[in-house]
Amino acid sequence: MAVPLARARGRLNLAFKRRGAETVLDVLFQEGCAKARFPRQEAGALAGAVLLNTAGGLTGGDRLIQSVRWGDGTAATVAGQAAERIYRSLGEAAVITTRLAVEAGATAEWLPQETILFDRARLDRDLQIDLHGDAEFLGVEAIVFGRTAMGETVRQGVLRDAWRIRRDGRLLYADALAVDGDPAAALDRPGLGRGARAVATLLFVAPAAAALIDPLRAALAEVQGLAGASAWNGLLVARFAAPDGAALRRDLISALGVLRAGRPLPRVWQC
Repeated sequence: MAVPLARARGRLNLAFKRRGAETVLDVLFQEGCAKARFPRQEAGALAGAVLLNTAGGLTGGDRLIQSVRWGDGTAATVAGQAAERIYRSLGEAAVITTRLAVEAGATAEWLPQETILFDRARLDRDLQIDLHGDAEFLGVEAIVFGRTAMGETVRQGVLRDAWRIRRDGRLLYADALAVDGDPAAALDRPGLGRGARAVATLLFVAPAAAALIDPLRAALAEVQGLAGASAWNGLLVARFAAPDGAALRRDLISALGVLRAGRPLPRVWQC
């Protein structure tokens, strides 16, 4: 009789609130492999949390559910402790579901590190963001198809990656990426990646987002990979494609320096 394989399960619920002029922790619930840590704040940095997956990665059938809420007037950064790894699946997809809520007057930064897909990995990832009033949001999601430095090539895999952003219930932004088959062959095509093995989306939502488009484009002119940015209706979106994860990280750090008004990046991004 076949023994069912053990599956990783993680659930995290995190919330911030104002206490006087400070942003402090309001709610913390963590279960299974999903954990949060709260490193000491650097001078000039926002309050924040670092999320980690103690399972060391995800594979088929694993599930990670995480939610974060920024209360009225708060300002905080939520980052990832390390790259998330998605390993080969025997059939099912790994599932990552993220819900972010940002109340009026709040400044939210969602800065997970890259997700690395290994050959024959399957991932279904869904990110939903609800903004209220004049809330500001800065977020990034990066995907690396195999570790180039290790000679890895992803020739088979399935990825479903969806974003939805709403302000006061009205849809502002919707994006979906679907890969099924040979990611390397698709990324080799001139119209898609020109040989890239790492891609990312960087999104800034704020009433004054368009004012940063020229400085951002100036920074993107110096990137190692390919990058472009557009701004409309209080949204600024930048796309990146790079030959490997290291080049992608350097390009993202350059862009984040423009959008974060000189604030220091979380230490996990500085390694």
